[in-house]
Formats: sequence, structure tokens, C-alpha cells
Amino acid sequence: MLFDEVVLGRRSIRGYKPEPVPRALIEEIIGLAMRAPSSMNTQPWNFYVITGEPLARIRAGNTERTLSGVPQSREFRTGQAFANQHRDRQVGVAKQLFSAMGIARDDKEMRQDWVLRGFRQFDAPVCVIITYDKVLDGSDDTPFDCGAVATALVNAAWSRGLGTVINSQGIMQSPVVREHAGIADDQVIMKSIALGWPDESFPANAVVSERRSVGEASVFVGFD
Repeated sequence: MLFDEVVLGRRSIRGYKPEPVPRALIEEIIGLAMRAPSSMNTQPWNFYVITGEPLARIRAGNTERTLSGVPQSREFRTGQAFANQHRDRQVGVAKQLFSAMGIARDDKEMRQDWVLRGFRQFDAPVCVIITYDKVLDGSDDTPFDCGAVATALVNAAWSRGLGTVINSQGIMQSPVVREHAGIADDQVIMKSIALGWPDESFPANAVVSERRSVGEASVFVGFD
């Protein structure tokens, strides 16, 4: 694909085919992603790539702990709840997804099932967990760099016919993730990325989230 085709065509995939993804292809995608820029070439990121039985155990643990009321234990700072225009955009994409999936506003069962899909990594055959070195905890540059590599990864995957969705639900029960992914103590769990072959029959996969225009988002200074 051309670069423009990747960027304009990519969308978040929340329904996957069960077919496995070859390790060599994942290694190729990660290799491309690692060309992302980082502050002074620090490359703070690491990748834990999980599939099969270990991923099934993480899904089960995430779901069981969540349903039993265990508080979330994300390791990277969570910040405040979205408000104002940011909340409006969050609600807007949720409405798009619920409409595509036929989930009514008052259908609590289907809404809960949708939420639990996130804790199950959207049933994707692969989960990529991005961590960063704990010695860099508190750095302003490190989260920026990890965001850059995550963006590069999802675009590289799309260019190879794979779908992804960056998410936090899959790492909210961090003890479960650490245990079954074997994440080292010197790492901070930052984000997870579901990865696999898109199921084109899954209605939510057709949703294209809305974007502001360049004019709305940009201020140009010093131009004629």
C-alpha cells in the first residue's frame, strides 16, 4: 500500500477471524514499528506478544476479576475522566459502534457484553503489550515515544492486511497480565494492542470514526 492508503484506510478492528498470525509476520511488523522516532534514540519500548493458551488465561482472568468487582490496576497513569468536547467525541464514537452492532441504549446485557469484549482483547488471536523501562517512569518523553511506536505498529499491521485496536481494557488487571505474559519486574505495562485478521462480517469493523478538519485543529502562524 501507499502511505496515504494505509493512513486513510486504517480503522480500529474489534472483530477478528480465528486464524493464527505467523510469528515471522509479527516480527516484520514490529521491526517496521521500531523505526518510529524516540527522544534522543532512547527507544524505551518493549513488546510482549501473546497468543494461544497464555492469552486465553489472561482473557479469563481479566473477565473474572472484573465481574467480581476487583478494582482496575493499570500501571500507567490514567488521568481524569474526559469532559467537554473530549467527552463528546468519546460518546460520539460509542454511538457509532452501538448503532453498527444494534445495541440499544437500554440493553444492559449487550452493553456489558461489549465492554467485556475489551477485557477479552476483542477475541483477537494475538495481543501485543507495550511496556517501557521502569527506570524511565515519570519521564514526559517516554509516553510520547511509546505512542509513536504504537501508531507505527498499527499502520504497519494494516499495510500487511492485519487489523488492530489499541486498548486499555486488556491491561486493567495488571497482575493477571504480568503472570501469564511473564512481564519482567523492570517493566511498566503501558498499552495493549489486539491484532489479527479482520472479520469483515463484523459490523463494528465498518465504523470509521469522525475526525476534525485541519482548519479546526491547526493554527498557522507567519504564513501569507
